[in-house]
Amino acid sequence: MTQAFNQVQEWEQRRDEASRYYKQGQFQEYLSFASENLELARAIPDRAREGHTLNDIGLAHLSCCQPLQALECFQQARLVAVELGNQRAEAIALSNLGSTYSRLGRLSRSLEYFDQGLRIFRDLQDIPGEISTLNDVALIYSKLGKPKRSLLLQYQILAMRRTLGDFSGEATTLNGIGYAYSTLGQYEKALEFLQAALPIQRAVKNVMGEATTLNNIASVYGDLGEPKKALLLYSQVLLTRRAINDRAGEGTTLHNIGFTYSLLANNRQAMKYYEQAIAIYQEIGDCLGEISTLLNMGNFYAKTKRKKLALSYYHNAQHLATAIESQPHLQKVQQCIDAL
Repeated sequence: MTQAFNQVQEWEQRRDEASRYYKQGQFQEYLSFASENLELARAIPDRAREGHTLNDIGLAHLSCCQPLQALECFQQARLVAVELGNQRAEAIALSNLGSTYSRLGRLSRSLEYFDQGLRIFRDLQDIPGEISTLNDVALIYSKLGKPKRSLLLQYQILAMRRTLGDFSGEATTLNGIGYAYSTLGQYEKALEFLQAALPIQRAVKNVMGEATTLNNIASVYGDLGEPKKALLLYSQVLLTRRAINDRAGEGTTLHNIGFTYSLLANNRQAMKYYEQAIAIYQEIGDCLGEISTLLNMGNFYAKTKRKKLALSYYHNAQHLATAIESQPHLQKVQQCIDAL
């Protein structure tokens, strides 16, 4: 009895320590601690703690840009939760499965998991869980080219977060609202919300969130016809994302720098950054990012009347869009091919 008690104490302490690494963005260290904790949970043995740890390992893999390994862990965590009748743990696993499918570009599948998780969170009256999942759903709508639907949801989430006094979450939602407005072409409105998110992210020392917001602000500068101002900001964001080893974010910023150079008609620099972005997207399995970059590269060759090269990039993008069953992206690719 005493040995089991000591092992449970050790598990709790190690999980707290692992959590500190996660918050600091040290995901490999977090993965190492979580993996050791899984062995400890199985040695006790304690199925509930085993399920929690499988979820932790899944988050670690997702943060290390290893979505397929994350999927496996979240599926196991869900099975344990169902076996134990732990509805909250099941909802968390479902939500995390949704996030992972979103990372893989499987947006329809992602929404299915989010919807299942959302129903359970609402049944349990788990407001933070509901808000977190709604936020993920809103981001999916933005990715699916439905920014108005995303905005409606984000305003609902913002009110809920302010009621709860969720300061950090409020900044995340302000950033999401700003991004949605930018996709609608309402750039001044976008800047208003993005700039409102920044002081909160700085106050809570959310470096990754701040980098995301600055990246979105730079994108708006590009849209407003200020590409040099955008490049200065992207350079700052790129340094931050490399410093915290945010590979997904780094890929996004490299792509955006490439696009901004194309606006300045500096095509050699544009292609250089696009190629760096593609390499990262392929490494981390970000199909949506890769499709977007392939289309931009194809568009460059289309503008310079090199149709065969353009078509090869469009076909690569088409192949990826087919693989992830993304109708919006397939339509976009077809439009590019038809315009050749």
